[in-house]
Amino acid sequence: MVKPMIARNSPLERVNRRRGLSRPGSRPEAPVKAGRALARLTAEEERLVKQILEQPMDFIDSEEFYRDGAERRIYDEAPPIQKPDVSWYRPLMDSFISGREREPRSRNTGTVLLTGAEERVLFLQYNYARHRVREIQKRLDGRMPDGEVSRDLLSWYRIARAYREQIAETNLALVLAMAKRTRMSEVDFADMVSEGNMALLRSVDKFDCGRGFKFSTYACRAILKAFSRQGMKLSKYRQRFPTDFDPAMEKSNHLETLRATHERECADEVKHIVLNNDADLSDVEKTVIHYRFGLDSEQNSPLTLEQVGQIIGVTKERVRQIQNKALEKIRLSFEEVYPVEAEVPADAAAEGVFEN
Repeated sequence: MVKPMIARNSPLERVNRRRGLSRPGSRPEAPVKAGRALARLTAEEERLVKQILEQPMDFIDSEEFYRDGAERRIYDEAPPIQKPDVSWYRPLMDSFISGREREPRSRNTGTVLLTGAEERVLFLQYNYARHRVREIQKRLDGRMPDGEVSRDLLSWYRIARAYREQIAETNLALVLAMAKRTRMSEVDFADMVSEGNMALLRSVDKFDCGRGFKFSTYACRAILKAFSRQGMKLSKYRQRFPTDFDPAMEKSNHLETLRATHERECADEVKHIVLNNDADLSDVEKTVIHYRFGLDSEQNSPLTLEQVGQIIGVTKERVRQIQNKALEKIRLSFEEVYPVEAEVPADAAAEGVFEN
C-alpha cells in the first residue's frame, strides 16, 4: 500500500481540505461494479478526471518501471522517507518580509536533509505514479473512463501530487538560501521567493534521478536562473515605465473639484450682485466693497481698512462697520437667489470675487 506523502497540517494539505479533495493516501481497492463506482464520484472528482485527461501527463522515464514487480519494489520494499515539518516556513517568511529579523530565529528550520539514495527513492515513486497516469491516458485515447478506471486514475494522480508536494516541501529552504545569497535591492524579497518556489516545482518535474546527481545541485541552478530572469524582466519594465508608482495618483480629486466649482459659482453670483447693486447698497457701501475687495478695474490689490478710511474720510473702525453691513445685505440678496448655497460665509464669497 502506498502511504500519503503530505505532511500533516502543511499549507498544501490545508489548501486540499478547502477544495474538498480527499487526502492522498493508500490506493483504493478496486470496486466490484464499475457503474456503482462511477456513481460514487463526486462532482469535484468528475471535473478532476476531465482535467487530467485534457493534457498528457509528463514523466521522467526509467528502466525500473518496466521490470516485473516494479510497483512492489518501488513502494512496498522501499525504505520509509521522513516527511518534512513546514511549520517554520510562514513565521520565517513573515520575519524576512517585515524586516523584524534578518536571520532565522532558530537554526532548526525543520528541513529534512535527504541522502542521494533517499532522493532516488522519492523521485522513482513520484515518476512511477505519473507513468501510470500516462499509461491510463494512452489506454483511454480520449474516451471517458468507467468507474473503476476513474478511481484508478484519480488514485495514481493523487499519489503523484502527494510525492511532488513532499519533495518540494523538503527543499523549501533551498529557495530561501538562494534568495538571501542573490538579494537584489530593486526586487521585493517576497516576489523573489515566489519566483523561486515556482522554479523549485518545475525542477521537481524535470529532475532525472537516474543521472546520479543530487537534486539540490539541479534545483539551485534553476532557482538562480529564475531570479536572473525576474531581474531582467524588472529592468525592461523600468525602461518602459520609468515613473514609480505614486499612491497619490490613485486618489480621486472629485470632491475637491466639486468644492472648487461650487465656490467659483458662488463668487460669480456675489460679484454679479455687487456690480448690479441687487443688494441695494449705498454709495459709501459700494465704495468700501470695491476698494476692500479690489473690484475697481484700476485697482491692482485690495486696500486695508485704514487706507479705505483715508479715502472716504472716516476711521478704520467705521470702515469695518460699513463693510460688515454691506456684506450682510449681499448675504440676504444671495440667500433669496440660492438658499442652499447661502451657507458660504460672506467674507469667503467676497474673497472668491477678488480671486476671480
